[in-house]
Amino acid sequence: MNEVGPQVILDRQVIEEFRRRESVVKSHGLEKITVALVTTVGAKTGAERISPLTYTTEGDDVIVVASDYGSSSHPGWYYNIMANPKVRVEIGAQPYEANATILTDGPERQRLWDDRVRQFPNFKEFQDKTDRLIRVVVLRRN
Repeated sequence: MNEVGPQVILDRQVIEEFRRRESVVKSHGLEKITVALVTTVGAKTGAERISPLTYTTEGDDVIVVASDYGSSSHPGWYYNIMANPKVRVEIGAQPYEANATILTDGPERQRLWDDRVRQFPNFKEFQDKTDRLIRVVVLRRN
């Protein structure tokens, strides 16, 4: 039997609301946070996986972070991007294809990380909870 955890249930609810409300999510504490649906290809299964992710933008790029609430390992979508950086991004009515670039260190990663922390202070708390460096991911439209 395949049990579904609470995060999977929450993600499914957010995805359903996102699509029903034309990209707006007003429940689960997300009223003031921008959410994108990012579709990756499962690294192990090859199946499509949809993850609702908070994001910011820089020009045309979408910036997400692989925080997983400060857990000891990266989120599943991050491993999928490592295996295949081609993703689909849903923001608004027009989904589009993008390539993901993982920033592991350097001044660009630090600048984008600092920007995320200014906008969402919880990310600093997540980083403080874990020994791993939380990755910043840039999604660039094809």
